[in-house]
Amino acid sequence: MLSVNDIMTRWVATSDPERSVREAATIMAKAHTGSLIVIVKGKPAGIVTEGDISRAISAGVNPDKVHVKKIMSKRLITVTSDKRVEEAAKLMAERQIKKLPVLEDGSLVGIVTQTDIVASTFDFVTSLKEMVRARYTPPDFQP
Repeated sequence: MLSVNDIMTRWVATSDPERSVREAATIMAKAHTGSLIVIVKGKPAGIVTEGDISRAISAGVNPDKVHVKKIMSKRLITVTSDKRVEEAAKLMAERQIKKLPVLEDGSLVGIVTQTDIVASTFDFVTSLKEMVRARYTPPDFQP
């Protein structure tokens, strides 16, 4: 079975907690990512997502004056790279989240998203289908 290490993205966009919401949104747009892991003293301390930014803006927050630390999720739910993909998917479903930072010894080593899991599942099913097709011999059929 696949582990988180097999499907995670190793490059992760990060942010300082003092960065403005607008700067965070700009970084996400340029990096084509939906989240930033907030780093404090070299360690992951939170996550800010497109949803967090959208909710803040719709609530009237000034994106140039409010810092990421005010809108980020501080309870960072993480996973280690050796966990099975199924375990990561279950954790995401239970916690109703779409992204899991991957930590090893407290350090950020990657991120796994629902999209990564769906893509890996699709690849797995496609591979199984091809294996079955390669081994399947139709029975002789005579009406």
